[in-house]
Amino acid sequence: MTKHASLIAGTFALLATTALPALADTEITFLACGDKMQPAHADFIKKWEEANPGYKIASEVVGWGQCQDKVTTLAASGTPVALAYVGSRTLKEFAQNELIVPIPFTDEEKKSYYPFIMDTVTTDGKQWGVPVAFSTKSLYWNKALFKQAGLDPEKPPQTWAEELEYAKTIKEKTGTAGFGVVAKTFDNTMHQFLHWVYTNNGSVIDASGNITFDSKENLEALTALKDIVPYAEEGPTSYEQNEVRAIFLDGKLGMIHASVGAVNRLKETKIDWGVAPLPLGPSAKGPGTLLITDSLAVFSGTGVEEKAIEFAKFLTNPENQPIYEAQEGLTPLRPGKAVDDMVAANPYWKPFIDGISFGGPEPLFTDYKGLQNTMIEMVQSVVTGKAEPADALKKAAADLEQYK
Repeated sequence: MTKHASLIAGTFALLATTALPALADTEITFLACGDKMQPAHADFIKKWEEANPGYKIASEVVGWGQCQDKVTTLAASGTPVALAYVGSRTLKEFAQNELIVPIPFTDEEKKSYYPFIMDTVTTDGKQWGVPVAFSTKSLYWNKALFKQAGLDPEKPPQTWAEELEYAKTIKEKTGTAGFGVVAKTFDNTMHQFLHWVYTNNGSVIDASGNITFDSKENLEALTALKDIVPYAEEGPTSYEQNEVRAIFLDGKLGMIHASVGAVNRLKETKIDWGVAPLPLGPSAKGPGTLLITDSLAVFSGTGVEEKAIEFAKFLTNPENQPIYEAQEGLTPLRPGKAVDDMVAANPYWKPFIDGISFGGPEPLFTDYKGLQNTMIEMVQSVVTGKAEPADALKKAAADLEQYK
């Protein structure tokens, strides 16, 4: 008998006389973004594990600033997590590179969401993520500044023309900036401009992948943004949306576009404020807003794709999702009695819900950073007066072709 054969025989003999340890649970690695695991999700993980013996959710929480990069790096290096919280804008790039698997949704499941939600996770006719967080925007106004400027503090602007007029009046009558323009080199500069696009029936790319950006509706939007700059805070290219919100919270802005997250911060101030639907442009067909979602993406090559999909849908099902949304202060993904009760109890929610009707998704591009940079460059060129809206829009539309 050779030395190797002796070692193998000895090993089998040892196994025959030694009690084998219990098999370890199959792990489903889950990378979540944030400062900590949300209480609702921690509870749902425990419940899912109890209902699925033999499986364990191995979760890791990574800060917002590093989360997307870590998910991408792990997937590209061939060591992906099974499930990850991602911005839905990344899904097309992940899908094109075959890093994630499509998520099967029944027609009933799709119809359970608000209109256009599924568009934020759909490319090439397939869904590539399970929506988990949703954001819409509304108009906030400072009633005291309205009154000081001689405006009716209970009547916010309903159109772009009124928004411009009110911003001008506030600036001229009070010396305070009338509107907060977001134009910093930061992703939400694109998001803020898309509020204008989707409140004027505009679009960026169609379902067939054609760039639709250079349009009359979008030219009206970019022109409106240019026109309001003289009545905004000084140097808007220095401010991203949270910094603009901070100026508003300090009582030094007449109006801003912001998510429902501003409500809790306003409750901590002495500002007399109101919230209303985003004002509409001349081509609008109804209340609109940018629809941004984050999603749970299931990565390929882990061997647990089906269970990861099952777990993702459990986290976000119609029973669990409202609990998570209530804890996080998120716009609901689905209509229903819980939403009706929420609006009845807190009427400030209504404009955030109403804007969904004619809203538009964050566009899905293969290179989403290319998309963001193109949009930011366009906005900054117009805000600073370096380019006219028509020229900037045409250039951006041409540049976007390489990123779709």
